[in-house]
Amino acid sequence: MAKKFGKVLIVDDNLGVRRTLKVVLSPYFEEIETLGTPSELPSFVSEFKPDVVLLDMNFKATVNSGNEGLFYLKEIKSKYPGIEVVLFTAYGDIPLAVEGMKRGAFDFIEKPWDNGNLIETLKNAAAKSRGQKSEPQSDDAVYWSQSPKIKEIRSVIDKIAPTDISVLITGENGVGKDILAREIYSRSDRKEKPFVAVDMGAVTETLFESELFGHVKGSFTGALSDHKGKFEQARNGTIFLDEIGNLSLASQAKLLRVLQNRVITKVGGDKEIPVDIRIISATNKDLKKEVKEGRFREDLFYRLAGFEIEMPPLRERKEDIIGFANHFLDIYSKKYLKDIRGFDKETIEYLKEYNWPGNIRELKQIIEKAVIFTDGETLKLEDLKAGNLPFQSDVKLQDEKTLIADALSKTGRNISKAAKLLNISRPTLYSKMNKYNL
Repeated sequence: MAKKFGKVLIVDDNLGVRRTLKVVLSPYFEEIETLGTPSELPSFVSEFKPDVVLLDMNFKATVNSGNEGLFYLKEIKSKYPGIEVVLFTAYGDIPLAVEGMKRGAFDFIEKPWDNGNLIETLKNAAAKSRGQKSEPQSDDAVYWSQSPKIKEIRSVIDKIAPTDISVLITGENGVGKDILAREIYSRSDRKEKPFVAVDMGAVTETLFESELFGHVKGSFTGALSDHKGKFEQARNGTIFLDEIGNLSLASQAKLLRVLQNRVITKVGGDKEIPVDIRIISATNKDLKKEVKEGRFREDLFYRLAGFEIEMPPLRERKEDIIGFANHFLDIYSKKYLKDIRGFDKETIEYLKEYNWPGNIRELKQIIEKAVIFTDGETLKLEDLKAGNLPFQSDVKLQDEKTLIADALSKTGRNISKAAKLLNISRPTLYSKMNKYNL
């Protein structure tokens, strides 16, 4: 039986939404209760004792400011600081999300929601509430291919994993940098201790210190209880700093001090807390170039890059494509209870020729969708087409602005869907939209 992740309380005035969410979430959580009005929240929370509250931000048809949600968020966190709150809104934007997170929200979800993103967010919130660490996705287990470049990386991992040397993983989006980070952790002497992953591209400047180093009660408006930052959560274990190249110079300076001194001080606090952790970081940027052009601190770069591993794009190791395709086919055939024996000849040739601008992540998503759509015992080109594989003989890498514009167009400018399509966080997408005036 699959593991279930705690108790969830859904607070939303839409009966259809409550019923749908109960059906969607039931396979993943121990107990699910719903409320149509927040006025009953205090007594209901006291009796039900949820791990997570999924809280709508607007309960009046003529009001969409989100103030009701922020009010009840404060009520919950002041009385029950151990309960995590995920905000639920059709009007979510970055200022509102930042304000909600400042006041103690775990995260926020936009309507219409994506089931996978909602489930994963609530799982992580429940895990935090119960003091657990989230488990990695089973279909993200490392797959060691046979190309010479990957064999060389595997040999390196054998040597460095048991040590405490800091590791910087570089490479394009979708090449599996996060999976490699978990593999290093799982083979280290710290594997029984926490592994905490941080998407640095999603941490805003205003929340940087609070998110990473924590804060004390009363240190700013909405700080209703002490908060452990990511570094303290990862004590004696491993912290994975993804998208490290997106940090501002000011944030880089703050991070450098912690890496030099191995102590943190919470926002509003004066006590130094020692942190014994291993640092693994990742970026799709050329940090040496960033250093040369003054956008990344040289001293921080050398702190992070005790050992550097470059993950090559899939188009540079085409001999791995079919191995990965079969790997994902096996995973998703079992997941969706289908008896699929492989790919036909035409499909194999196409998979080899396609340029894979989204790398392994794109291949994985295409195979999963094809498995879902097919009714046959062999995957064919029309199945891959159903999985949104572009049918072009010479697909070229597009620049970032074009990719973002295309994703926004395909999703009708739905930020959550576009961010998921691009495999980046919503705050990162907002930032890039502003950068390119999209």
